[in-house]
Amino acid sequence: MKPFFLLGLALLSATALSQPSFAAASDARTLQIVVSKDRQSLAVYDGDQVVATSKVSTGKRGHTTPSGIFSILEKKIYHESNLYSASPMPFMQRLTWSGIALHESNSVPNYPASHGCVRMPKAFAKMLYQMTERGVHVVIANQPLVPQPVENAMLFQPQAAPPPALFSGIELRPSTASFLPLTQSLQVATNDVTSIKLPQATAVAAPPIDLAPLSILITRRGLRENVRDLQGMLKDMGFITGAPDGMLGPSTVQAIEDFRKAHNIKATGGLVSPALMKAVYAAAGKGEPPNGAIMVRQNFKPLFEGPAIIAEPQEALGVHFFTANAIDRISGKADWFGMTLEEDLSSKMKKRYGITSEEQSQSLDAAAQALGRITIPDDIRHRIEDLLTSGSSLTISDTGVGPETGNETDFITITNSGALGKKG
Repeated sequence: MKPFFLLGLALLSATALSQPSFAAASDARTLQIVVSKDRQSLAVYDGDQVVATSKVSTGKRGHTTPSGIFSILEKKIYHESNLYSASPMPFMQRLTWSGIALHESNSVPNYPASHGCVRMPKAFAKMLYQMTERGVHVVIANQPLVPQPVENAMLFQPQAAPPPALFSGIELRPSTASFLPLTQSLQVATNDVTSIKLPQATAVAAPPIDLAPLSILITRRGLRENVRDLQGMLKDMGFITGAPDGMLGPSTVQAIEDFRKAHNIKATGGLVSPALMKAVYAAAGKGEPPNGAIMVRQNFKPLFEGPAIIAEPQEALGVHFFTANAIDRISGKADWFGMTLEEDLSSKMKKRYGITSEEQSQSLDAAAQALGRITIPDDIRHRIEDLLTSGSSLTISDTGVGPETGNETDFITITNSGALGKKG
């Protein structure tokens, strides 16, 4: 068990979990729901402050609730299970389209008892339903986790707004005038005392549009990303690849074979081998192929993505989840909070990504080490920082885009598969 980000657990005392507790949050987008399967508890955080707590009942043996990083995809005051005899699921808040959800139940013992969902007592389920909105993050883990403040140069910061130029060419002297409504006159101390009206919106820096939070994933590069880049570069070199969709369709396969023949590359290490990637990048004048990817979603839809470089690729990154709680565009500052989850990498997964060590990912400063090993292009960083809003999230993971991430989802990261596809 990693001790990182596990401080403040005394907040979740047995007394606190026995009855619903509630404190109003200023912005539902900054809320995070954290479920501990070991303690059969749920805590709602705004930053690192506890907003609400309750007991829960997660999946029993054979129907274990999956661990990972989710968000609320759908809300229904009343829903019925389509797997278990139309069992009622009031105040349902969906976490996966395959069937995992938070919901009310009349049976919430102090042990795992569901078929994979997270059961909550009636009063708390109703209260939580009223607090949240689609997109609120939900982290499920064995151990109880507590978000902790994080400062790191790699974490995105909003672009600072330039100071408004209210007056041009006027020499001002100190004044003690109070702020007045825009429609009233303002006496300005100048060399010649003049009564003028404060300029309207054009003279005052307008606040940024309140956009939906971003969902950002930084992970190791997968086959889809490599194929999509190959398609683009091969097409630019005159090969017929078909649509740049990241799929190995007949046209793309033929284009790869034609490039191999033209450049005398042996067919070893699979169709999309490291040797092929390196040769195509070199032929296209793109330098070395990246080993990582950064992907951005907004409103449950893909927005844009780009390359990333992961240093020391033989070391596991681990799973780290960060959320931006407060955004101040005047100072160009965002308050980030983070949690580190346990990662369950299979031998097959380690071999696929060339991971030979998990020492860094299991250290006390695992999140900081992971952040320090990642490099992304400046244009990607600036685009993210232009769009950054409260509630935006960043996930770092070794395992790429999982099968639960799809249409109408944020990035869903499963760290232990449990009972995906079961309800109850």
